[in-house]
Amino acid sequence: MKPMGRKSSAKEQRNGLGAAEDNSDKKGSSRFLLAAVVATAMGGGGYVIWAHGRSASTDPSPLSQAEQAEKEKHPDPNEIAKNEPFAQEMTKLGPHQQASYPPIPTQEFPPPRPYETVNAAFKFAAEHPEVLSYIPCFCGCQHGGHRGNEDCFVRARAKNGDVTEWEPHGLECAVCIDVATRSRQMYASGASVTQIREAVEQQFKDTYPSITPTPQPPHSH
Repeated sequence: MKPMGRKSSAKEQRNGLGAAEDNSDKKGSSRFLLAAVVATAMGGGGYVIWAHGRSASTDPSPLSQAEQAEKEKHPDPNEIAKNEPFAQEMTKLGPHQQASYPPIPTQEFPPPRPYETVNAAFKFAAEHPEVLSYIPCFCGCQHGGHRGNEDCFVRARAKNGDVTEWEPHGLECAVCIDVATRSRQMYASGASVTQIREAVEQQFKDTYPSITPTPQPPHSH
């Protein structure tokens, strides 16, 4: 795929997940406007905090930097339990195929990973919510309401599971893309969701000391 150095070339990079759709709908493009991204340094690691339509977590009382860093490593069990129904709902949907996809959001600068890798991450999130809804992310996106890695790429689905709107954050965050890529590769090799979760946490948790309040996969996975 061609690099997206200019605005005109960025539009040409819409991939095969629905490149021909929505081109005439200029109003629809507003759905993919990127929200503000705030980079926060904690414990030597970089965090991308994403604000979007889901309910963002709020802290009722100010915490010291050390207290906040410790909280980032250990999500509130109540938050995890609150996200369990969503993960169960996604399990019922996947694996999921759909006839066509909305265009993936575009931006005026190249993504942090090759386009083929980014496109594959979006498609995997669309087709396998039963996997990524149980895989945490480590970039700090829980502050924007993300429950797991599936939220990094999918913003909205129809009742039948079809993706109706992508989450633009997944286009520009290397951590989100890398988590989805590792999950996709392990799934293709026959690993269970539990095995994927364990491997992903082992790879990312120490490097990026922040984790979404993502439920553990059922033992049957």
